[in-house]
Amino acid sequence: MFKDEFFPSIRATLVTLLLTGLAYPLAVTGVALILLPNRARGSLVADEQGRVVGSELIAQPFAGGGYLQPRPSAAGEKGYDATSSGGSNLGATSKSLRERVEKEVRRLQQENGEARGPVPMELVTTSGSGLDPHLSPAAALWQAARIARARGVSPERVRAVIDANVEGRDLLVLGEPRVNVLLVNLALDRQFGRPPPLAGR
Repeated sequence: MFKDEFFPSIRATLVTLLLTGLAYPLAVTGVALILLPNRARGSLVADEQGRVVGSELIAQPFAGGGYLQPRPSAAGEKGYDATSSGGSNLGATSKSLRERVEKEVRRLQQENGEARGPVPMELVTTSGSGLDPHLSPAAALWQAARIARARGVSPERVRAVIDANVEGRDLLVLGEPRVNVLLVNLALDRQFGRPPPLAGR
């Protein structure tokens, strides 16, 4: 009786593991590599020298006034840790969240003195993953004057680069128009050259 139950269950387990744990993932990966090779390899982005500088799908911090800055990140101890995706889990009544947002608002207002209107909410709040690589066009354009000043160009030229990199809704109806922070920053470097390094670096 033991053999009648044990060996069939072992066979069923092995067949299931082979099909769902090996054959199916390999088949899906193979199809993805054929149909969408760049996305299947992580949507990696290279600079003009061919060096991989990041992924379209994962946010990273940018230092210096000459670059578009992404949303803050709670992923990992220092943020922007792709191995530790997650939000802050702080609720609307959290004192820590309120203090952090107020501190971010003050910093952004100080760094973006020429910006028009209030600080966009997304620039002071983290995304659910902590790794959202996109901003709304409005949040990107809000930073244009600071970027222009740091690069020594007119704000209109920076706005033109941002406008040229706005991504539309997926399938024309899903999501909202957005800009990818990494792609815009690479476009700014191509258009105007790299900005001067930060003092002390």
